[in-house]
Amino acid sequence: MGIDLGALRELFRRAPFMVDLGVEPVHAAKGEVHTVLSLAPRHLQHTGQVHAGVMVSMADHTMGIAAQTLAAEGFMVITAELSTSLLRAAGGERLVCEARVVKPGRSISFTEADVYCESAGRPRVHVARASATMALTRQSLVS
Repeated sequence: MGIDLGALRELFRRAPFMVDLGVEPVHAAKGEVHTVLSLAPRHLQHTGQVHAGVMVSMADHTMGIAAQTLAAEGFMVITAELSTSLLRAAGGERLVCEARVVKPGRSISFTEADVYCESAGRPRVHVARASATMALTRQSLVS
């Protein structure tokens, strides 16, 4: 797959859960994707912090698309294993996820992601780190 940002935006639009969350890609390079999410009350726990599931879902999908940028034509990437460390509570205006492929392969790829919380006038805060094993399967993407 190519690394055209427009094509990656289309992949995100074809993932209904990512659309519902509001996750959008903003940077694409070979084996690397960055996404953003403007936070809204629906993303929060009853405590006012960002729900862990929001951060994990954002990291998982961003890592998968980073792996997809290196996948051979005719292959689709799916998550085989996922691990996330929540470093601190997140609260702010937006989340930024920076994902990269650590080791690409023909049948599996290893990926990592860092999630940051940003707010105007405050330093960026590292809130989560994730890693995933992505399996490459011989299938076409759902249209």
